[in-house]
Amino acid sequence: MALAQDARRVLAAAFLAAVCLAGGLGFAPRALAQGVELPTIVAKRQDGGVVLDFAANLTLSKAVEEGLRHGVPVYFVAEASVKRPRWYWRDERVSRVSRSWRLSYQPLTSAWRVSLGAFSQSYPSLEEALTTITRIAHWRIADSGVDATDRYYVDFQFYLDSSQLPPAMRLDISAQSEWKLGVERTFPVE
Repeated sequence: MALAQDARRVLAAAFLAAVCLAGGLGFAPRALAQGVELPTIVAKRQDGGVVLDFAANLTLSKAVEEGLRHGVPVYFVAEASVKRPRWYWRDERVSRVSRSWRLSYQPLTSAWRVSLGAFSQSYPSLEEALTTITRIAHWRIADSGVDATDRYYVDFQFYLDSSQLPPAMRLDISAQSEWKLGVERTFPVE
């Protein structure tokens, strides 16, 4: 009887350790802060590389929206790293890419402007501008070096980049959680 109870305890401890280990490997979603959710994110192999599709639900805090309406541009960044697990050393990083969007409000025209590199476009509402930032289809995150037989995973981050805010605002927002918007995920490549 005591042997059976000890066996159950050992099995329960092993199960708990396996669950903690799997969570520590990062295949479970982790939220960095409130305001961003990733209901859809998929990485697929395509033509010897990897493409990423994601859709985020972004809810701006009142402080961020007020800052935008007062002429402060806000930058959002999406970063993706494709990695190959190795048992004998750190995981090998196959590629790392990022995109940065600049969101601003033009008070004279009452338009929202989204810039991605040299490309920029105006939108009549904040919701339409945020849709442009929070949806990407077929983003090529790895061009080559992806073997069809190996396993890979993606470390993905989407966040508001407070380091690109004006210096006076960076001092003020360091203690404010309303300006900390972001989400981070680790998931396997299909």
